[in-house]
Amino acid sequence: MTERLRAVIADDQALVRTGFRMILAADGIEVAAEAADGDEAVAAVRRTRPDVVLMDIRMPRMDGLEATRRILAGGAEDTRVLILTTYDLDHYVYAALAAGASGFLLKDVTPEHLVAAVRLVRSGDALLAPTITRRLVERFARRDSVKPTLHRDLSQLTPRELDVLRLLATGLSNAELADQLTLSVTTVKTHVARILSKLGLRDRVQAVVVAYETGLISPGGTS
Repeated sequence: MTERLRAVIADDQALVRTGFRMILAADGIEVAAEAADGDEAVAAVRRTRPDVVLMDIRMPRMDGLEATRRILAGGAEDTRVLILTTYDLDHYVYAALAAGASGFLLKDVTPEHLVAAVRLVRSGDALLAPTITRRLVERFARRDSVKPTLHRDLSQLTPRELDVLRLLATGLSNAELADQLTLSVTTVKTHVARILSKLGLRDRVQAVVVAYETGLISPGGTS
């Protein structure tokens, strides 16, 4: 049996909420609440303490970015936020990832991908569509135009951990990292866990953001 998960769906379009609710429910994922704007999303999360929030970026009253910030800064350590966006990947998504969101999904996601993403991010692995995440970060993590949102000192990392972080930021999976560095997958997982712990990061997505914002890796390739 799979673990019972609870989710909150925040989107100002009732049709989107209904569709996602049906998809999740069909796979045994409980939808604890729905929200039509950011204010309702924050209240719903505080009330129900879900495992995952599907968060639309553009909503009335309070947008998804501010709602994400409030949720993740308000003591909901065990709640993961997945951002819902359209194909054009607007800059709000980058800010949401930097604020602690664990990844993002396109609005036209398939039912199978939606369910898999919710379960994956709840398990603690936030590496959702790594090549798309990397492209998003490359587009918006410009040090000359975007104020850094995650201030981290990389000097506390060992040379090997810096190597792992640099490759992780290019979108490699654990298996690919292991192959590139001639390490076991278990050893790679240990390095990733230590990087997150030392830098005080929630997950791998934030690690990618830090790698770009600190200049460890530059848009378009490694530094």
